[in-house]
Amino acid sequence: QVQLVESGGGLVQAGGSLRLSCAASVRRFSSYSMGWFRQAPGREREFVATINWNGGSTYYAESVKGRFTISRDNAKNTVYLQMNSLKPEDTAVYYCGISSRYRPTLRFEYDYWGQGTQVTVSS
Repeated sequence: QVQLVESGGGLVQAGGSLRLSCAASVRRFSSYSMGWFRQAPGREREFVATINWNGGSTYYAESVKGRFTISRDNAKNTVYLQMNSLKPEDTAVYYCGISSRYRPTLRFEYDYWGQGTQVTVSS
């Protein structure tokens, strides 16, 4: 059984930073790509960032490029999302997902999801 548990969300002022974590309970974590998506109220879940199995390749949505950084620690079975220069439009529930595909950017490419963590950016 695969479990993903996100943490690190909260309330922050515009321009601030947050670091999200996603701990995975899965065999051979280092074999998988990991990704972050987000879903704002009334909107569909959208791609944010993904990282390949060893952290050597990352890919970002244009809306977060240059502000967010995805990374992973395979020894800890954890993926991170460092979010800087946060904007009110970044407010959403953030989900991490695990995928057996290379550079997965679409929801159906992910096999499991976490329960999400709320990020609220005030103006």
